[in-house]
Amino acid sequence: MSTFLNRIREHFTDVLYIFKQELLQVIKDEGVLMFLVVVPLGYPLLYSWIYNNETLHETPVVVVDQSHSALSRQFINDCNASPDVDVKYYAEDLDEARSLVSRQLVRGIYLIPTDFATRVSRGEQAVVSVYCDMSLMLAYKAVYQTAMVEAGRLGAGINIKKSGNYTKREDAISAQPLAVDDVAMFNPSGGYGSCVLPAVLMLILQQALALGIGMAAGTARERHRNGQLIPTDDPHYRGAYRIVWGKALCYGMIGAVAAAYLSMAVPAMWSFPQMGTGWALFWMLLPYTLASVFFGLTVSCLIRYRENVMLLMVFVSVPLLFMTGVSWPQSSIPGAWQGVSWLFPSTFGVRAFIRVNSMGASVSQILPEIRILWIQAAVYLGMACLVYRHQFRLARKYAND
Repeated sequence: MSTFLNRIREHFTDVLYIFKQELLQVIKDEGVLMFLVVVPLGYPLLYSWIYNNETLHETPVVVVDQSHSALSRQFINDCNASPDVDVKYYAEDLDEARSLVSRQLVRGIYLIPTDFATRVSRGEQAVVSVYCDMSLMLAYKAVYQTAMVEAGRLGAGINIKKSGNYTKREDAISAQPLAVDDVAMFNPSGGYGSCVLPAVLMLILQQALALGIGMAAGTARERHRNGQLIPTDDPHYRGAYRIVWGKALCYGMIGAVAAAYLSMAVPAMWSFPQMGTGWALFWMLLPYTLASVFFGLTVSCLIRYRENVMLLMVFVSVPLLFMTGVSWPQSSIPGAWQGVSWLFPSTFGVRAFIRVNSMGASVSQILPEIRILWIQAAVYLGMACLVYRHQFRLARKYAND
């Protein structure tokens, strides 16, 4: 019994020692400290500040008014009075308007044909052509929707004048026979930041941990002789499980602080939707942080030099964001790529966080994601132990030689 207790005590002593050494390395290494501390602190503030306006306003457009009628001027003034569009230029023809778009002076074109007022006065359907710069989706939305809304209002006013109604109620029914109540669910402002930023926050957590752990591994290889990941002259590094748990304790502690900051402090500072409870966030972030740590430890064994981890993580950041199903519908992602997305904790961490924080989901409603995150944490823990056991054997072989 005393031998067993001594082994347990020895195991915890080694784990705490490795935890201390890893924490000291994080503090002393400026690169690792930047990825584990500065990136989680600074990146979310930068993204939040960029997307703080949520939607585009005063999007510049050019008007080609070939009608030169009172009705066309009314349409132009209505569009210019809207908060999303600013009529910056008037062009003589479409070629001149296109040149303004090509020089990025405007983001859209409103073309009003010569027969615009004539067709309306005859009771025929008039046409307004809208050309949008599709390189920026938010600008396209502002230019197109403004034209649709103002055209609808102008058409409603024309219908009222021709209807011969006697009461305001009859005018309202003529203008809008079918009333539509538009309710924006989970994103009242319809803003881009409230939609995308929650996914970016969770992706930053995974990428920061992977970058920091990988860079620390590259530093260890450069510092130890013969490029070994595990020191051969330290008696505390005498088992793969102890090494993995010691490192995981260090990075898990840092990840827990970063997760709390990213999930609660950043949305509160920038007034992004926060509908989830702390209990649901805890049960979602716990397996996600563990899975990200063990994922980083597994990948770190493949890192030979410090710079390699930056190239790898930066390369996969944008594909990982797409595969979460936030910026592109999950149903439209090919099955093969959906299978690839299952390898990364960010896929299910992002989906669970959006459902909790933006939609107010409870723990029971995100149980599938929580189960998969726990499975990923267990699988990557086993893989980390296997790869570190291999590294441990290489270190012992090198020491014996």
